[in-house]
Amino acid sequence: MRSVLLTTLNLPKRNTKVHYFLRLSISLRIFTAGCRSKSHIFVLKINVYDDMNKTRFLLAVFFCLCLHTATAQQLKKVAPGQVGLDAAKLQQTDNIIQQAIDKKEIPGAVLAVVRRGKMAYLKAYGNKQVYPTVEPMDVNTVFDMASCTKPMATAISMLILTERGLVRLQDNVNMYIPGFTFMTRDIEVLNLMTHTSGLPAYAPEETLKKRYGSPNPAGFMEYIASCKRDFEPGTKMQYSCLNYITLQHIIENVSTKSFRDFAKENIYDVLGMTHTDFNPTGETLERCAPTSRLKGTEVLKGVVHDPLARELNGGVSGNAGLFSDANDIAILVAALQNGGEWNGKRILQPQTVKLMRSLPESLKAFGRTPGWDMSSVYASCKGSLLSPATYCHTGYTGTSIVIDPDNDIAIILLTNRVHPVDKGSVVKLRKMVADAVAGAMIRGK
Repeated sequence: MRSVLLTTLNLPKRNTKVHYFLRLSISLRIFTAGCRSKSHIFVLKINVYDDMNKTRFLLAVFFCLCLHTATAQQLKKVAPGQVGLDAAKLQQTDNIIQQAIDKKEIPGAVLAVVRRGKMAYLKAYGNKQVYPTVEPMDVNTVFDMASCTKPMATAISMLILTERGLVRLQDNVNMYIPGFTFMTRDIEVLNLMTHTSGLPAYAPEETLKKRYGSPNPAGFMEYIASCKRDFEPGTKMQYSCLNYITLQHIIENVSTKSFRDFAKENIYDVLGMTHTDFNPTGETLERCAPTSRLKGTEVLKGVVHDPLARELNGGVSGNAGLFSDANDIAILVAALQNGGEWNGKRILQPQTVKLMRSLPESLKAFGRTPGWDMSSVYASCKGSLLSPATYCHTGYTGTSIVIDPDNDIAIILLTNRVHPVDKGSVVKLRKMVADAVAGAMIRGK
């Protein structure tokens, strides 16, 4: 499938204007390292003038091409063997994923394996949509990342503010959220990030919709600030979406920007992640895999599946709502594996990345880092064969990211298991894929 990219370049006015339209079909290998399909047709409308020479015209063409190739550069794709992976063993993941499709646990999937900053494996399986029509999956499909929003957007944004000296992880939450209550111990920002705050796991969205209206982020935050706490902070771990919704409001209050804008400007735009956003529109929306069918016949597409994010926060939420694809996530993973920098663009300092993937000493028993999971009951997605330093996160819709810094390898498994109805399961699939990828690593290479 080819797409048409239109660029208009207006050069300085001289005499009578002449319009030139240049139609180029360009090979991916030569010019379009950042493009998302095998080839694109570039339509360049270049407003030049009759006394301009050929050299200046060609420079204008070159400038337009550079605009397209520089804005969406992807990881370099290599053969598995070039980064110490056994290609035949790696292909065992194909059978594992196909079996899950055959059992109707998922309609389809995209698998990406990143090693040493390169894309070693990228493949699509099955269908991205099976209702109301069937559409095949492709590697450029955009997924509802669900709770993977927590590390990909919320945790990184919070740590960016920490690096700027605007928030300390040991600060009491009520310093940033007025009226935020606690039992007898103060709830710290770190408690929110590690799910040790004592906040309830979820919230009654229908009751809150009736009370505050929909959407109403401020009303929802008012509820979270004063709702009953389940335990004293730092004494237990209870995975809670309310933790990361609270972090969202801290980010907005401190930065004075919307959560969506802050994450976009400081993470995704910096790294060139062109198909990562909340409430996607345009081409990103068109690429989205649908999730569940709700009331009636329509399925959610480009609209977040999580009810709290959708109904109370209008699609932009610290717990869920981010949409992304395998190529963009691979860039983020490569940056984290490279100390917070990729392609000369930095989002975090190396020491901050290390903090984000390390268990806080005082909370080590609970297995959660500031943003990720290492050894809690939810960390089964990393399988059994990767290093103890491996950290990960999953999303309710069927997404998962697993990163092993010791072996410099990452596994991105994206599915829409909730399509067309919320019945599929990927718990076993995630483990099997992680173990198959780990088993493909060649010792000493």
